[in-house]
Amino acid sequence: MNAYLIKYALTVHILCTSTMAFSQEANGRIHLNQAGFYPAWPKIAVVAGKADATVFYVITVDKRDTVFSGPLSAEKQSLNSATVTKIADFSAYTHKGNYVISIPGVGSSYPFAITENVHAPLSAAVLKAFYFQRSNTPLPAEYASKWARPAGHADTDVLIHPSAASGKRAANTRIASPGGWYDAGDYNKYIVNSGITMGTLLSAFEDFPAYFHGCTTGIAESRDAVPDILNEIIYNLRWMLTMQDPEDGGVYHKLTNAAFDGMVMPGVTTAPRYVVQKGTAATLDFAAVCAQAARIIKKFDNQLPGLADSCINAALRAWDWAKKNPNLVYSQRSINERFDPDISTGEYGDRQFSDEWLWAATELFATTHSRPFYDTIVARMKDPVPLPSWANVAMLGYYSLVRQRDLLPGYSVPLVKQMRDSILAIADAYLSKISSSAFATVMGQSRRDFVWGSNAVAANQGILLITAYFLSNDKKYVYAAAGNLDYILGRNATGYCFVTGAGAKSPMHPHHRPSEADGIPEPVPGLLAGGPNPGRQDKCNYPFTEPEMAYIDEACSYASNEIAINWNAPLVYLVSAIEAISIAIAE
Repeated sequence: MNAYLIKYALTVHILCTSTMAFSQEANGRIHLNQAGFYPAWPKIAVVAGKADATVFYVITVDKRDTVFSGPLSAEKQSLNSATVTKIADFSAYTHKGNYVISIPGVGSSYPFAITENVHAPLSAAVLKAFYFQRSNTPLPAEYASKWARPAGHADTDVLIHPSAASGKRAANTRIASPGGWYDAGDYNKYIVNSGITMGTLLSAFEDFPAYFHGCTTGIAESRDAVPDILNEIIYNLRWMLTMQDPEDGGVYHKLTNAAFDGMVMPGVTTAPRYVVQKGTAATLDFAAVCAQAARIIKKFDNQLPGLADSCINAALRAWDWAKKNPNLVYSQRSINERFDPDISTGEYGDRQFSDEWLWAATELFATTHSRPFYDTIVARMKDPVPLPSWANVAMLGYYSLVRQRDLLPGYSVPLVKQMRDSILAIADAYLSKISSSAFATVMGQSRRDFVWGSNAVAANQGILLITAYFLSNDKKYVYAAAGNLDYILGRNATGYCFVTGAGAKSPMHPHHRPSEADGIPEPVPGLLAGGPNPGRQDKCNYPFTEPEMAYIDEACSYASNEIAINWNAPLVYLVSAIEAISIAIAE
């Protein structure tokens, strides 16, 4: 075990031990980042519900010493529930240690640390969560601890679904498509959702290469010369490459069972697996990922000979296919009307492809500097560019071009400036409303933030703010991003730290088949639960239904308590970015 892993193991042990010892006494009304804070950074806790107190205290975790006190804010009414709050700001306290917040008439908070590198264990854990999502490889105890398991679906004998049949690959032809990550709480693998996931992780490495060279997660590949984040990316990338039809360059939408597996361990079921219809969204997402991966992997040619060339060639072939098939929608209803067997797993259906065209064009332009890709970007610049989601990936293209701006041809300067200005305008709009937030966060400024996967909204807002910090060098943006991480880790209306295995109050029953079926009380660690979702599409019995409260820690709740790779990826970026920037600022 290397020095980083020893430090990681000791830190987790210490945090878990102190948390368990104190959590019996903690009052769940004081909501804060349950991992902790950097000494010189903002530090905020929130009292949820009516409180007569006007002052708060920071005391040592053994409750022997009061080290700081301050006034509570005036009461604030949340915009997203009936919750009222008061804010405790102890940013001025900078001494390292383990503490709790105590408020007269309310009680004490869960314990937290103030220290350098406070989020290093979490950064490693949320990245290692992808290891636990690997499909056709065994997870031995040496690397997976008590969550060890045999290999899941081998996917070496996959059928061409009739919807995917082509000239040399007739229906029911058998192909091999091994590797990759299970998409979410289920056991299927989806190109569209891999698209945003891979783009986010690749961007994290591009923005923080030095940090990720030192971020070791304790997997078999940790012994090689490739950073662990790239090892995980490559595991999924090699699967994605198998999803491209070698005959024409089109990309299958997903690899799936016809119907979802039950709540069993991976590989237990023997239902046939299929690749289904090619589509424009999947093919353009694939092109973007492969183009971005090519320019990163090229720097590891000695360790990964030929892979970068394979990626750019695959990206160009996918682009050519998309030009010939510019509007091929993946519609499960239409497929099921025409072909058997019916497919009822996650659709990831998308009927508007302007964002995929822009993202693919930006990644290909950033990698090749070829003018035709630039022209496509220019043609798409009037399209709206919202926060990234699997259904709209245009902002990923903005991020890549502003990141690569100093390496691009000179004629791209005005276009990149337009992207830069758009990002800063969104970030400034976020910051302008923090003072009116009952939880002092960017997250939750609009009720529209509370959707399926709302915690990924918080993380993606954080990424945009980190990008604004890079563009401006103004710490106000990174501090706001840290506020959204605080939201994910406990400073929210539910009081949950939404990452499994972290904090004093975290999900114990995520909608995640391995966590439910393995017989281990604790869920697989490092997984981000979806978060409050007033849509409640799963029809479970939610105790609260207001937007910021509509969450339940039950396995039935795929609408609020499932996990997904496209939610974990922005969390990897956010927590690792904040950890890396904290080191840089301290230096």
